[in-house]
Amino acid sequence: MDKEKAVVGHLQELLSEIGGSLDKFLEFEHDDALHQDKTWRQKLNIALPKKGVGIEQVTSQIINDIIPNGSPVVKPGFTSFITTGATTSSILASTAAGIASPQRYLGTAFNFIEELSLQWLSELCGIKYLEGVYSSGGSVANLIALGGARQSAFEAIGVDPAKNGIDRPVSIYASTECHHTIQRSAGVLGIGRQAVRSIACDDKGRMISAELEKAIELDRKQSILPMAIVANAGTTNTGAIDPLLAIGEIAKKHEIWFHVDGAYGLPGILDERIQHLYQGLELADSVIVDPHKWLGASVGIAATFVRDRQILHRAFTQEPADYLEGSIEQQEQSEPSIEHSLDSFGIPYFDYGVELSAPCRGIVVWAMLKEIGVEGMRQRIIRHNDMAKYIARYAQKHPDLELMLEPELSICCFRYISTEVNDLDMLNQRLHRRLVRGNEYMPSTTRVAGKLAIRPCYIGAQHHQEQAEGLLNAVLSIGKQLVEEAKRSA
Repeated sequence: MDKEKAVVGHLQELLSEIGGSLDKFLEFEHDDALHQDKTWRQKLNIALPKKGVGIEQVTSQIINDIIPNGSPVVKPGFTSFITTGATTSSILASTAAGIASPQRYLGTAFNFIEELSLQWLSELCGIKYLEGVYSSGGSVANLIALGGARQSAFEAIGVDPAKNGIDRPVSIYASTECHHTIQRSAGVLGIGRQAVRSIACDDKGRMISAELEKAIELDRKQSILPMAIVANAGTTNTGAIDPLLAIGEIAKKHEIWFHVDGAYGLPGILDERIQHLYQGLELADSVIVDPHKWLGASVGIAATFVRDRQILHRAFTQEPADYLEGSIEQQEQSEPSIEHSLDSFGIPYFDYGVELSAPCRGIVVWAMLKEIGVEGMRQRIIRHNDMAKYIARYAQKHPDLELMLEPELSICCFRYISTEVNDLDMLNQRLHRRLVRGNEYMPSTTRVAGKLAIRPCYIGAQHHQEQAEGLLNAVLSIGKQLVEEAKRSA
């Protein structure tokens, strides 16, 4: 017992040291990992150790050489990709799960919270009539949803695709602005990436429902089986929300699985000013959302929701394994004969997706929602949407800026303009690289109507109004410098 106490005490000391290093990292006073004065790569690039150096030296190198050279993603000024630093509650919850419940299964509090958090998340996002399962990210979440769609479409014609494979060509309908994970899912599911029909968008980046109707009718005539329609509740490029009601009604009319990709934008439904844009969500057969995006969870947490998880069970179930099923009582947790957590797997999430081994993700979502509640999340969503709107209004009024697209969510696309420069795309490309290398404001770029745009996306818990103001000032300052440099070199 004394030895065990000593081990625990040592662990606490090491965690305290790591925690102190992380606190210093979060002051954001360090250089970027690839700053020219950094030497961490030489220190880390060694041969495979034949003998271990011990946990103290490992901890020391983590503190001195690895943490200080971590990712810029967690910085408040990072607005490039739709990912962000995890909130404190998320970090604490995932750490707790990593120690106290390495797997999400068995009759434990963690398995119970996995399901409870899915219920909370569905209610938060206005889809409480759907059942969910967690996965590692939007890529897998979309794959699971479209796996359900494949199962549904083929079962309707008397074929079990999970058991016997597909026996005819199919189509998945998605807009030209859909995330590329839709095409990848089609490839993985054996349907083929080319089975994804690209439906044109309007000038606001939203699917044109009339074009969708035409594509379905054409495929019907060619005996191609319509498998799924994918709509966006917040595109990655611009945050556009497709006309969900019109698309959902088309799906219902043609009896096609209706999937809504809300990986980024689904939490936007909390902003009452734009809730009407989500009308039609109630028609969806499946919906995904990534808590590790706008909700602030640690990376590796997405959720797929469907009307009936049994369709996922039929699509993804495994064949029985003696070492698993033989070790469990095979009874429901509620039965009085269950006396140990090993008497039951708990909710069998391994049959609802592609992962057998999986961490406890629900505890992270539970902790975040428990900490700040629906209203706290709503205030954060509104703040981020307001930041995008602020940039839009500023860009509309300033003579050296151009708004490329009116924001619907927390993404705003704009660019620097000058009558003294011919190639505005090149100007903004150079502006962006100089902006990022300044290591304070780090948006991405995208193209809107063929033109390069600066694209900040505000989703982080540390994203506040001063970041939007600072970005605008930096863009104007760098843009002016570049124009002056161009004039001098002309």
